[in-house]
Amino acid sequence: MAVQRIAVLGAGSWGTAYAKVLVDAGRDVVVWARRPEIAETITEQRLNPDYLPGIRLPEGLRATADAELALDGAQAVVLAVPSQTLRANLAVWRGVLPEGVTLVSLAKGVELGTLKRMSEVVAEVAQVPADQVAVVSGPNLAKEIAARQPTATVIACTDHERAVALQTASANEYFRPYTNTDVVGCELGGACKNVVALACGMAAGLGFGDNTMASLITRGLAETARLGAALGADPLTFAGLAGLGDLVATCASPLSRNRSFGERLGRGETLAQAQEATHGQVAEGVKSCSSIRELAQRYGVDMPITDGVHRVCHDGLDPRKMAAELLGRAQKAERS
Repeated sequence: MAVQRIAVLGAGSWGTAYAKVLVDAGRDVVVWARRPEIAETITEQRLNPDYLPGIRLPEGLRATADAELALDGAQAVVLAVPSQTLRANLAVWRGVLPEGVTLVSLAKGVELGTLKRMSEVVAEVAQVPADQVAVVSGPNLAKEIAARQPTATVIACTDHERAVALQTASANEYFRPYTNTDVVGCELGGACKNVVALACGMAAGLGFGDNTMASLITRGLAETARLGAALGADPLTFAGLAGLGDLVATCASPLSRNRSFGERLGRGETLAQAQEATHGQVAEGVKSCSSIRELAQRYGVDMPITDGVHRVCHDGLDPRKMAAELLGRAQKAERS
């Protein structure tokens, strides 16, 4: 099940960085960009200044605005679009997907309305079995990876052989992938960490320090693991790269869009002001906090940080009041 020819659908920061990883691992890669001018700049100038400014892209990387051309002959298709637009985009591409191709989701979120994980959305829309869908998750800040800084990640698929094939296709001198068959746990870790990172950003915006950050990260991991247990995930996944690893990177780094967005909210900016300051881009966690909160309610799982982030983002709750409410909750044992 060797994978040599790969299409990456999406030319944002993570899609472009992962495409670079694949080229540096010796793969034949074509990126699809929604805007023709981005595809042209990637191909002709080896740059993507809108998403990875200052990063030189490898000579072997090609780009196009024609999805059918990008997909032609692909043995794996990497879906690198935002979680809430994945369904609509994939519906357009479904008719030109190569038969039997491995579909790889880079999106981290839970779909609004359906409450489906991204791999579930892919399997449903593409009309393929679940074991044909893989996910990539871990401490993968795009700018650092594009700069060839060492990192590790998890490639999860219920078909272990597909995961191993993607592992081989992705591994290079700075990018170390591990395999996992716990797709549920890896996806929940990736989705929930964005929400916890918003909370950590709010805390930073309020002027709180490292003790607060560590507490939010740890308790955020606890509520993520509770939801994972309810959905049948392997508890050990949350102690690994797709759990704790991704959580720490996203909550601590100023390169994290969710953490930076949350910091603006903590400083008193409205959602609209924070969005304007980030050139119209909304952090994934702003939308996912609502779907994750609803999913937790469906399964009777207590997720107070997620609930608080949702109320700040969508109900106008002051971040200071959120902090007071979290500290004022009923006393309990740590593992209860």
